[in-house]
Amino acid sequence: MENCYKILGVHPTASAAEIKRAYRKKAKELHPDTVDAASLTKEQTEAFHRLVQAYEILSDFHRRAMFDLSRATHHKSEGVRGNSFDYRQWLLERQDPESRAKLIFFDLLHGREDESVAEFIRMNTESPGFSLVDWFTREDFMDYGFILCEELVLRSKFYDASLLITRIIAMEQSYSYFRHFFPEVLLLARNLWLNQLEGSVSDELALDAWEAALELAISPKDDAALLVRMSGAYYRMGDGYTARVCLEEGLRLDKRTKVPPALKKIVLEEI
Repeated sequence: MENCYKILGVHPTASAAEIKRAYRKKAKELHPDTVDAASLTKEQTEAFHRLVQAYEILSDFHRRAMFDLSRATHHKSEGVRGNSFDYRQWLLERQDPESRAKLIFFDLLHGREDESVAEFIRMNTESPGFSLVDWFTREDFMDYGFILCEELVLRSKFYDASLLITRIIAMEQSYSYFRHFFPEVLLLARNLWLNQLEGSVSDELALDAWEAALELAISPKDDAALLVRMSGAYYRMGDGYTARVCLEEGLRLDKRTKVPPALKKIVLEEI
């Protein structure tokens, strides 16, 4: 197993930026376009291909994690226990947003779902500007983010799951990735918005999640159902006027929308 870190000339703890800089420097030295074709040797060509392959592995979060894991396993089987590199421990010791984001997905993919969910919620609570998508390609974020959503739902973390699935759907609308699997994403989202948020979090948080979902404009039927939920929340909060506006708009979008009789009577007849 070739050591990708050695090929690039970086330490196993190197950041993404350090890996990119090392690659660019070595690529300039080895790239066929920068070397006289007549003097280009087979060894130089192979070295360039190894460099590209090493960079492709280390510049991709998932592939780097898999490489680190296999590397650690290799060292362990060779009896070099004291010198093996523990990628997860290294991430744990760092507090920068990039490392914490990578830790969340690393744990998610390595049987530590509870730790992944706990760290995601902690970062969202303690670092309001924290965003997983800042550190991954769209594809990786959407794939792993959807898995994380499912784990959040399993642990009844419905508000966090709702905001995450809303972000994923917004990205899908501008960059089709799930395609044929998108109905599965929408199924999870609808179940969250329409069945699990109400009563499990405060009305204020539920409204925040529903308003974000409403901005997606998935369909008149979905928007109508969301507006009915919002109407009930506003009424419970003492804002009868907004409750009525939401309910009337919901019924305008879809007259067949199911409205609890009690809510319809209170909002449309008594206010």
